[in-house]
Amino acid sequence: MTSTTTTPSKTTPLPQRRPVAGVAGLLRRPELGAVAGALGVYLLFTVVAGNSFSALEGMGNWLTVAAELGIIAVPVAMLMISGEFDLSVGSMIGAAGMIVAVGVGHYGWPVAPTVLLAFAFALVIGFCNGVLVVMTGLPSFIVTLATLFLLRGLTIGISRATTASTNVSLDDAHQGSFLTTFLTSTRGTFSIEILWWLAITALATWVMLRSRFGNWICATGGDIAAARNSGVKVDRVRIVLFMATAAGACLVGVMQVLTFGSGDVLRGDQQELQTVIAAVVGGCLLTGGYGTVVGASFGALTIGMASLGINYAGWDPDWFKAFLGAMLLLAVMANNLIRKKALESR
Repeated sequence: MTSTTTTPSKTTPLPQRRPVAGVAGLLRRPELGAVAGALGVYLLFTVVAGNSFSALEGMGNWLTVAAELGIIAVPVAMLMISGEFDLSVGSMIGAAGMIVAVGVGHYGWPVAPTVLLAFAFALVIGFCNGVLVVMTGLPSFIVTLATLFLLRGLTIGISRATTASTNVSLDDAHQGSFLTTFLTSTRGTFSIEILWWLAITALATWVMLRSRFGNWICATGGDIAAARNSGVKVDRVRIVLFMATAAGACLVGVMQVLTFGSGDVLRGDQQELQTVIAAVVGGCLLTGGYGTVVGASFGALTIGMASLGINYAGWDPDWFKAFLGAMLLLAVMANNLIRKKALESR
């Protein structure tokens, strides 16, 4: 007589995301509020600022500002969907830029290896942030806030100790480099940073919608215990995303130092807050598990238009921060309303 036994499954399959058609599906889209907000801001400044805002030159300027913010906001949105924050990206912009500026401008190192060194440094910092959050269980808000001040302080201190200055020029040593052309070229009034922003948004959208890793990100932010029981490598997901946010900030820092021909320790100041605002305006919840990278890109676009639209309209630039605060509050209220309507329509 033989007997058969059934081996219990060790993991529970993750529920698959199913698209919802019709009006209910549209209302459930997290980026709906961001698209409406971007359209409203564009129409507002087109009316009050006129051709200077809507002409090709004006568009190129505010799209470049939006691109620099969007390159970071996209990975920050993915991290927020997984339920974590990274407040160190602002300091990473300054630190990565100063690594290139000091290396190339002060010590005379070749551009390409120095840029690679900056990216390696960023990935190590992102890895350390992720490991600290995973191993200690401390809130990522606290861990990355500490990293923000550590990076900023070390960047200022090391820059003063090695160059006696907080602003280091490249002295045209970067001109003629392939990387300078690859990262800073322009076509008319439009910079290549805009293409980098669109490419990163497209890649991140594919990851979120078409890859198993994207499903893991949503599962980690939705219910971390259930995700772990389903076999999701939640620790690996969070560490990789912290490394992605650091790499995004490094890319912006390198682009800025090669564009301006100099590095400054204070570059990227308060950029961490604007990336979070862009992600929230784009529909990401502060509690994780909900949001899209397309929405974060529209959030960055809205902030980019507002930051320069105020100047084109002749308004006092001091109103920009008040605008950001009001936009953040309205976005949170709109996102909550949209989610409630979506849940009621089920």
